[in-house]
Amino acid sequence: MTVVAFLWLELLAITAINISFCNGSSYMGCIQSEREALLRFKQDLEDPSNRLASWNGDGDCCTWHGVVCNNFTGNVLVLHLTPSQAAFFLITFDLSAQIDGQRSRFGGKINPSLLNLKHLTYLDLSANNFEEIQIPEFLGSMGSLRYLNLSSNRFQGMIPHQLGNLSNLQYLDLGRNNDFQSLYVENFSWLSGLSLLKKLDLSNVNISKASKERLVINALPSLQFLRLSFCGLHRFPPLSFVNFSSLTFLDLSSNNFQGTIPDGLQNLTSLKYLDLGFNDFNSSVPNWLYKLSRLEDLSLGGNHWQGTISSAVRNLSFLKTLDLSSSNLEGGIPTSFRRFCNVRSISMSSMNLNQDISEVLEIFSKCVSAGLESLDLASSNLFGHLTNQLGQFKNLEFLNLFNNSISGPFPSSLGELSSLRVLVLSGNKLNGTLSEVHFSGLTKLIYFGASGSSLMFKNTAEWIPPFKLQILLLRSYHLGSQFPSWLHSQKHLLVLDISNSSILDTLPAYLFKAPFQIVYLNLSHNQIYGKIPNLMESSKLESLDLSSNNLSGPLPLTPFNMHELNLSNNSLSGSISHFLCYKMNEAKRLMQILILSKNFFHGELPDCLGIGKT
Repeated sequence: MTVVAFLWLELLAITAINISFCNGSSYMGCIQSEREALLRFKQDLEDPSNRLASWNGDGDCCTWHGVVCNNFTGNVLVLHLTPSQAAFFLITFDLSAQIDGQRSRFGGKINPSLLNLKHLTYLDLSANNFEEIQIPEFLGSMGSLRYLNLSSNRFQGMIPHQLGNLSNLQYLDLGRNNDFQSLYVENFSWLSGLSLLKKLDLSNVNISKASKERLVINALPSLQFLRLSFCGLHRFPPLSFVNFSSLTFLDLSSNNFQGTIPDGLQNLTSLKYLDLGFNDFNSSVPNWLYKLSRLEDLSLGGNHWQGTISSAVRNLSFLKTLDLSSSNLEGGIPTSFRRFCNVRSISMSSMNLNQDISEVLEIFSKCVSAGLESLDLASSNLFGHLTNQLGQFKNLEFLNLFNNSISGPFPSSLGELSSLRVLVLSGNKLNGTLSEVHFSGLTKLIYFGASGSSLMFKNTAEWIPPFKLQILLLRSYHLGSQFPSWLHSQKHLLVLDISNSSILDTLPAYLFKAPFQIVYLNLSHNQIYGKIPNLMESSKLESLDLSSNNLSGPLPLTPFNMHELNLSNNSLSGSISHFLCYKMNEAKRLMQILILSKNFFHGELPDCLGIGKT
């Protein structure tokens, strides 16, 4: 179980302890003064998607959205008001879900009526949009709070020292509030009042002004989770880790640390998660790091390490995630990696491995292959041929081999990777044929990229793929002279790029009709001919590139949301007035990028543009 999952379960247990589940008539319902406090809180919120529709004066506030009460006393214990779609920590290709999450965020102000919720132990306002206001000082007077999450908002200004009065607090997340560190602290003295704290997240908080002070975390004997990423640190604050026996999670990534890793970190023998990525370390990786034998997640990428990958890494036998990407480490993957029987994710992109891919697969084909879920080896100077050992990676969900020198045909064992969701092969020297056999078991594939390779598709006209792609990138690929018939089955596509693929065909109208909801479409540099079909039904289409084809006829009508259109270097003709104007003196909302050059348009530029005649 991860540290984060453990903390969540523990905090849920805290809430459960305080809730007495009702038995018949023992249920109390909402307390009137607390109902009124919630209604005043609602009045100051901006709620564009009406998430709080259930909050009304006549209702039982214990049944309202995001509210949990003690069933015996009726007191409000929990306010959980993060948007339901706002799982921003998850990687998703569902663009519509992301947009819905953005629209459902609260804004406005946080009313001090919350002070009337005397028994509130859990307050989560994360992932909303309290734009450019300060964190309210009055929150420091809510003494019953054990859980406070204000992350992923847009708070600014100084973190109020009054939060140090929350002596019962066990979980405090103020991270990821602004990309430009407009939230800051001037000193850490207020932390000394939080002796029960188990999780502290100050990511994206500017703590550079206070970095010369001791971080006062010796006063936090129960601290298990500490995140200080993107905090503007140039040097390690003078932390004393001697009494830090409980710390299991430490994230100091994306700062400006230089030189070597301080030796003091080796005393953190309970660490399970360590992230030092994207700093300016420029020494060799110290050997004592590999003595932190409990490590499960280690990220050292984005630094300027010297030397090679040490074989001493074999001591980290509990490792589940390893990230060495963009780290300047050279040499191949050592055979000691065969011992990583618990590993789930390996990222070694943008390294100089200079290694045969078949050797890499052989090393990983032992116990590593049984549990590996993510393998990122992009831009790592790999060469040689892929082998059928690839079929042993039954749990692999993400495979990125982008921009290497891997050559030869693709093994048929690819079709055995039934868990695969993302496959990136672009920028290699692969050749030969991909047939139905290669995709036979890929029922979960949603992302396939093979641009710039010499692979060719070979399939029957009746073939219906087992996958439902959301992203398909086959630029400069030997796709065939016609649009592949199997493309008609890919109704979940959001991004499609099959430019420069030797297509000699007319545009398939189904791409621009429901149920297709394509957002980005690039069919440029082919030999597509005929007229452009009606685009008005493409309600989600934002970017369309049909340049350098043989298209003819008039300009099409375009959907209102499209912001990028390239129709250059075709044989389109006619007037452009209807395309640019609603009426004689009323211009349409113009898109951000519009390229119509090298066609056969005629007539005058319409007056609605106000720029005169041609």
